[in-house]
Amino acid sequence: MEPVTLTTERLLLRPLTPDDVDDVLAACQDPEIQRWVPIPTPYERQHAEHFLTRMVPDGWRTATNCTFAVVPGAGGPVMGAVNAHCQSGTWEVGYWTAREHRGRGYTTEAARAVARWAFTALGAQRLEWRAEVGNAGSRAVAEKAGFAMEGVLRAALLHRDTLRDMWIGALLPSDLGLPGAQPYLPSQERNVPAGA
Repeated sequence: MEPVTLTTERLLLRPLTPDDVDDVLAACQDPEIQRWVPIPTPYERQHAEHFLTRMVPDGWRTATNCTFAVVPGAGGPVMGAVNAHCQSGTWEVGYWTAREHRGRGYTTEAARAVARWAFTALGAQRLEWRAEVGNAGSRAVAEKAGFAMEGVLRAALLHRDTLRDMWIGALLPSDLGLPGAQPYLPSQERNVPAGA
């Protein structure tokens, strides 16, 4: 797959390139990113270079991990990254935001745009969001982007050599007003009150 560029009201979502090494390296020094995102610790220049010269291009080439830089619409530094990646036939969204750009809704705006693109260009039927239980910032972004929280997966995330519980949420094409390739029939069981 050839990399693509997306635009939103305030943002340009473009493929990350080797020219972004300084921005990625600086952002990934943040202890919060290192706490929640599965990146090497300490995060060194060689890690950013490998990510930008090997992992990002390989992900686009194989259409298994499409990673976008989140930058201001008029251009500027990388404020974060959002990706759509496929694992075992299921599309997921992931993201991080540089500390100085948090709290302005950029990541929510970018995640919605990537979700819409995943449904229309990649043919995703369901888009999942997953994060370690306790990652309240990531969960807030997912919920604002429209993901419905579905529960906790016990011991489902291996992070820093430890199995951890994981939150999971999902977004469907219909949640964004888009048609799905197949009809969806929700279970009636979802609407039964607890204890009934």
